[in-house]
Amino acid sequence: MTRIIADISVSLDGFVTGPDPGPDNGLGTGGEALHTWAFSDDPDDRRYLREGTARSGAVVLGRRLFDVVDGPDGWDDTTGYGAGEVGKPAFVVVTSSPPESVRLTGLDWTFVTTGLPDAVTAARERAEAASAHSGKDLDVVLMGGGATIGSALDAGLVDVLTLHLAPVVLGAGTPLFTGGAPRTLVQRSVTSTSTATHLTYDVL
Repeated sequence: MTRIIADISVSLDGFVTGPDPGPDNGLGTGGEALHTWAFSDDPDDRRYLREGTARSGAVVLGRRLFDVVDGPDGWDDTTGYGAGEVGKPAFVVVTSSPPESVRLTGLDWTFVTTGLPDAVTAARERAEAASAHSGKDLDVVLMGGGATIGSALDAGLVDVLTLHLAPVVLGAGTPLFTGGAPRTLVQRSVTSTSTATHLTYDVL
C-alpha cells in the first residue's frame, strides 16, 4: 500500500528555514544547519537518508521550493534528492501556473495547478506505477516546503510524519506548524545522532 510520508528537517524552535529565505537563499540565514545530518558520515544518518530516498516512488513539493532547487544555486548531481543513493523518482510540483522553463531537465517533473489534493493523487499514481515496475512497495514523499507539509497535515493527507530535529535554534524563519486542525500522532521510532534526532510518527 502506498503511504503519504511527510519528511522534513526542523529546528528545535519549529522552523524549516532560517530568516529571509528566497530563491538565492533557499534555507534562509543559518538554515543550512538543518540539513547537516544529510551530509554526515554517521551510520544512522546515512541509513535514514538511504532508506528515505529508496522508498520514494514520487516526491511532492511546493512551487517556492521548486524555484529554489531548480534555480542556478539549486540541485546538481551531488546535491539533488537522494544524490548518490538511489535512482531519481518522479517529482510533482503544486503551483498556480507551470514555469516557462526547467533547468533540471534530467528529472521527471509534473506540475499540478488544481491544488494539493490533486498533486498528492497524481504522485500516488506515479508511485504505484513505479511500485508495479520495480516489484517494491514505494511511497509518496512530501518534502516541503513547510507550508505544503502543514497544508497536507491540515487536510488529512499524511499517513506518516518524519522529522529530522536539528540541534539548532533559528529564532525566526518559516514555521512548520502554524495552527490548523489538531492531529493525533503515534510515535514509531526515535534515533539520535550528533547532528539530529530522527522522529517517525503515524498520523491518525
